[in-house]
Amino acid sequence: MISISNLTFSRGNKKIFDNISLDIKAHKITAIMGPSGTGKTTLLKLIAGQLKPDSGTILIDQENVHQLSRASLYTLRKNMGMLFQSGALLTDMSVYDNIAFPIREHTQLPESMIRTLVLMKLNAVGLRGARHLMPNELSGGMARRVAMARALALDPDMILYDEPFTGQDPISLGVLVKLIKTLNQTLHLTSIVVSHDVQETASIADYVYLISEGKIAGQGTPEELDNTESDWVSQFMRGKADGPVPFHYPADDFSNELLAP
Repeated sequence: MISISNLTFSRGNKKIFDNISLDIKAHKITAIMGPSGTGKTTLLKLIAGQLKPDSGTILIDQENVHQLSRASLYTLRKNMGMLFQSGALLTDMSVYDNIAFPIREHTQLPESMIRTLVLMKLNAVGLRGARHLMPNELSGGMARRVAMARALALDPDMILYDEPFTGQDPISLGVLVKLIKTLNQTLHLTSIVVSHDVQETASIADYVYLISEGKIAGQGTPEELDNTESDWVSQFMRGKADGPVPFHYPADDFSNELLAP
């Protein structure tokens, strides 16, 4: 569904991506993982056309995202759901109106049908009974699930998840993991999950790309990465404190520093 070829992108003098290529298969869950600050969220913005690469192409259903007119890009985005890291709910709207908002903006449906759709989306994430609540009345996990329902509002083919598990308690985290997997299978979605939560992401991903220092450091199914011969991939996937990424920041010899006048 998405083909990224020879992508290079920089911010100022810092190269975020250095000639990377990857494919996102339709109806699968693809994980983009890596240490903090490696540009995972930036990649989602490039896919959605919010940022423009220095070079390379991003094709979605054979359309070059960064050559589309503004109108065509907006049409493409209607087919993408986005779960923001913060949830990004509209704070002065109820849960119901947060879900209804994109439907009202982009369709001419009557309110009776919008009500049916909103209740269906909220029921899918287990929060139909919370439709009258305001965002400040929701727990962190509930807010993330409402945001997920809103991402589904226009029945997109694709959903982009930006760090969906960050800051969640174990029960909420388990609910989100189950929802992403179940919704992807039931609705035949194409899902991209950006995360550095290895255990949770690997449990639902069909394929994983590991990004580090602008390059793809590893790729494969979770099982393949678990049996990798790469020391860096092994350190990341197993959360080892020391390895190719050292525990100690580079410094002079410790004993010399202690004995220095």
